[in-house]
Amino acid sequence: MGTAETDRPDPRHRRPDGVSDRTVEGLGKLSEALECVERARGRLYDLHQLIGHADLMLDEAVEILKDAGHTALADRISTELIGRNVIAGRWTFQLVEEFDDTYWTLFRQIDKDARDELVQGRRHLYEVEMKERRRTHGAPGHEATPQSLP
Repeated sequence: MGTAETDRPDPRHRRPDGVSDRTVEGLGKLSEALECVERARGRLYDLHQLIGHADLMLDEAVEILKDAGHTALADRISTELIGRNVIAGRWTFQLVEEFDDTYWTLFRQIDKDARDELVQGRRHLYEVEMKERRRTHGAPGHEATPQSLP
């Protein structure tokens, strides 16, 4: 059985007085949207690393093709493909930087500002309240918080 200490959310995850259900719901949706953007950012970094790795692999392909006597094809790969921009004027690191600087950073700031303004900076209130509705109060493995908090 959970103790009184572990059977309710810690103060950092309790809804401040006077905050409406719609406010918590709206902040939850904003947070969910940010999570989607974070996943997209991860895929952008995947693109960055995969394209970079492929570009380096082309060096080996050129060497093998030259050894096999396909000098013209190897030269074409060397001059037309290796080091080429993936989008006009940009390598993938520039895409990552521009995404971070023009969209991701602003999105994160707006999310933080909204939480600071509306719920004293508290995070994941929507999820905390969902957990409270869905867990079996007092049952092992269903505690609201760990036995000891850091």
